[in-house]
Amino acid sequence: MALAGAMLTLSGCGKLKDSSLANNATTTSTAKKKSYQTTNTGKNGYTVLMKNGRYVISPIAGLTATNNDNSVDTRELERGLIQISKNQFSPNQYVFQEGQYLDTSTVTDWLTRKSKSNPKGLNPADNGKTGPDTRNPIYLEEIVEQDYLTGSGSKYQLGGMSLGLAMNSVDYYQKKRNGAEFKTEISRAEQKAQGEKIANEIIARLRKKKVLKNIPITIGLFSKTEKDSLVGGTYFAYGTAAANSSKITKWKSVSEKMQVLPTTGNEKAINSDDASHFNDFKAAIQNYFPNISGVTATLRYDNDKLAQENISITTQFYGYEQIQSFTRLVLSSAKKYLPNNVPIEIKIGSVNDVQALIAKETGDSDYQVHVYGGE
Repeated sequence: MALAGAMLTLSGCGKLKDSSLANNATTTSTAKKKSYQTTNTGKNGYTVLMKNGRYVISPIAGLTATNNDNSVDTRELERGLIQISKNQFSPNQYVFQEGQYLDTSTVTDWLTRKSKSNPKGLNPADNGKTGPDTRNPIYLEEIVEQDYLTGSGSKYQLGGMSLGLAMNSVDYYQKKRNGAEFKTEISRAEQKAQGEKIANEIIARLRKKKVLKNIPITIGLFSKTEKDSLVGGTYFAYGTAAANSSKITKWKSVSEKMQVLPTTGNEKAINSDDASHFNDFKAAIQNYFPNISGVTATLRYDNDKLAQENISITTQFYGYEQIQSFTRLVLSSAKKYLPNNVPIEIKIGSVNDVQALIAKETGDSDYQVHVYGGE
């Protein structure tokens, strides 16, 4: 779990360059000149393909249509796409590589509004209106590409591609430069309609590239949260265009939910038992150490079933034995109160740094514990 997360957070922003579609993938004729290595990301994860000992980063990683980005969204956008891709590209048959077929110049044009100077824009043209319900909002905020390859040794070839389309649920805008900020809210139905339309347009464009003509292309539609949200967005639909097909004819729904505990305001817990277990855990560690600033949990549900729980504990102590003792308490409390059949990650830290990490994967009976600077 931790390794998969680290793999996905290696992404960085690319620089603009002049070309339509990047042709960075290794062909059979050039594969012999490359040195390939693979590394596995753990149980049920993909083997990752590296070139010349280096992890290959997508040139479009980090590109967004506006400045309304949320780092939590980006992480979930990438993680969720990997889970969707497993439905089409089995980890037993394909290896993973960050996308290498879309370049920054192409994606920048696609994310920009359509206009006379940019006919390739996938976001609608500005209609000149400024009312939240009358203006044309920015629907498509970000694109993530993932490539799935087959082969072995020194020869690998592209076997399939997945794209994640991050669709705004809220589009922030200004009526004048440096003016007040306004927002247009976008319904799920509108996200879906626009997302499906944009997805098929992208597939049609990709099919014009010879190397992308005869592979399955899976596209997931992701709903971004508001920019100040504490939880990441979620995928709500995905579909696959079969080899040689230029459109997705059947979309499948995805049931993902995210929630932060403790809840605020009138928000109800998605699952009362999970909330109760967390509250018992929180009370146990707070009663032992009163100088704790906060304990929060982020829970992810797939089909209404808890799939991941990440807990963050902020402390106000720095002593060596305090941290050691507190980590042991957190471990014993986690074993007593938290569910034992889902991945759990618990980070303990001050405002400035992480002091300890406690984590386990689904089905593991033992937590892995690391105290930074400790024994």
